[in-house]
Amino acid sequence: MVKEALADTRVVILNGARQTGKSTLAEQCLRGMPEVTKRYLDDKATRTSAETDPAGFLDAPGTMMIDEVQRVPDLWLSIKHAVDRDPRPGHFLLTGSARLLGLSSLGDSLPGRSETIELFPLSQGEINGTPDGFIDAVFAAGADFRTGSSELRRKDYLTAAARGGYPEAIRRTAPRRRAQFYSSYLDDIMSRDVHQVADIRRGSDMRRLVAALAAQTSGLLNYSRLSADLGIPVTTLRDYVDILELIYLVRLVPAWSANATARAISTPKLTFTDSGLAAYLLTGVTNDTTTGAIMETFVLGELTRQLTWSTTMARLHHYRDRDGYEVDAVLEDNAGRIVAIEVKAAETIRPDDFRGLRALQRRLGDRFHAGLVLYCGDQQLPFGDALTGVPISALWTTPPPELQV
Repeated sequence: MVKEALADTRVVILNGARQTGKSTLAEQCLRGMPEVTKRYLDDKATRTSAETDPAGFLDAPGTMMIDEVQRVPDLWLSIKHAVDRDPRPGHFLLTGSARLLGLSSLGDSLPGRSETIELFPLSQGEINGTPDGFIDAVFAAGADFRTGSSELRRKDYLTAAARGGYPEAIRRTAPRRRAQFYSSYLDDIMSRDVHQVADIRRGSDMRRLVAALAAQTSGLLNYSRLSADLGIPVTTLRDYVDILELIYLVRLVPAWSANATARAISTPKLTFTDSGLAAYLLTGVTNDTTTGAIMETFVLGELTRQLTWSTTMARLHHYRDRDGYEVDAVLEDNAGRIVAIEVKAAETIRPDDFRGLRALQRRLGDRFHAGLVLYCGDQQLPFGDALTGVPISALWTTPPPELQV
């Protein structure tokens, strides 16, 4: 994907959380290319050069890779001028540990000149070497979607969710060593990344907010309740959550609504980008509510990752209405077709688990393409027209349509 973008786009931006392999991927994509210049802004001397003489810093033939470009915001305008004067594709490959186009310090979003590719922690398919073709397959098949049985059980899914997708966390098999990684990771995020994108004077408030958000991961984001619990003004909380989303620590899943569902609630759902980090923050707090929240965070994370490479152009939402019906994930493609997904952290499945899916199906009619309950059981089970229970592992073991036989 990065190589394809470099072939026809002036500026390619590789965005993602720290420790997701952005620099490594960028370097791999540039191998074999002629005239490549690499600049690493974590290096103080390199950063000083960029700040002192941006135009001179960018003056190089071929493709220039700039790692952690958000560290010198003044480079952005110089990059715009450079690609306007020299519009060849593949001029710059930029990496950043923040959503660059959301930073207020960058004055221009380079419309028509750039393409952004997001890199998340590893998916289960990338970890296990399996197809990761669920989204394309379910949109292609609709009510006829089929998947195989699974050998995984609830404890296996919980283990995978607690492990997360950061490469360093995966390598650390001992729970104590993995917990140490997450502790150091959060320290680095709080002391470095947060301060790169905003002037935070009370870091302790941000840390308390992160812990509070973990306790309600995959729940509706209620700023008023958070404000009362933490003693932080609502306006400040909104700014802090925006920062955490900019640096890929959390993700806001927008509410889905349409004319057919006028009673829908518009409140976004907040989920952690990595389920392992959320599980670490909830260490010692184990009950059915937190287990279900971690499992939903895990599934939403897998869907988010898969959307970055699936050929189906779909968007991820959630649904909840004033009548008490809710659906954990709503995928809508460009044709307006809806694939609705519920997540259950149980090895058995009941008709009542489809309550929200059936309500959405009644209201949408033909737009309702398929409804699935992803659960911790071992087999696919039918529950009515276009409704089925599917093992969670189908997310990463289902091949895309072109690979199915």
